[in-house]
Amino acid sequence: MFVKICGITTEKAAQAAAEAGADLIGFVFTKSKREITPVAAAAIASRLPASVQTVGVFVNEEPAVMEQIASKVGLDFHQLHGEEPPDVAKSLSAKVIKAFPAEKTRLENVHTYPCDYFLIDTPSINRGGSGKTFDWSLLQESGIDRERLLLAGGLHPENVREAVEAVNPFAVDVSSGVETAGKKDPEKMKAFIEQAKHREVYKK
Repeated sequence: MFVKICGITTEKAAQAAAEAGADLIGFVFTKSKREITPVAAAAIASRLPASVQTVGVFVNEEPAVMEQIASKVGLDFHQLHGEEPPDVAKSLSAKVIKAFPAEKTRLENVHTYPCDYFLIDTPSINRGGSGKTFDWSLLQESGIDRERLLLAGGLHPENVREAVEAVNPFAVDVSSGVETAGKKDPEKMKAFIEQAKHREVYKK
């Protein structure tokens, strides 16, 4: 079970996430209260252990800009969180995570999108970060390969084990669910990762 902590903006938060056992760290390169500059993200990424991979979150950004940021920061993944057409995903050099809202009509077509992983999130006008869960049974009906699925949307230390048991995704993704007063909380990150990686959860 992989865990992605998204919306990292400080080295302190990144180190706390890494020490707690995070596998992926997400940097938001779009208008958001968690937005970070490529320069700041590169400084943080340079101090992460090799076991932690980095993800750049973009919304309808130009491919050339994404590639430039990826090169500067050393990103392992591009996460596309907008309405990016398939040609954009195909043009990128890093692995691609494509975000889709948990809507039945949208999930029916995800299989045709050229990406390495699918991130399914609660529908929101703000493209994620709603802090609300969705009906996980939609994923049972979608037929999405669990080995390529990142589950997001309203996850926190108190419900992530239930989510893992219900969906059995490749990874879980969290941002606001491990924050206190809008800042990443080391204790919440630790608790979230412990619950997500609990061995009894994914023996099946």
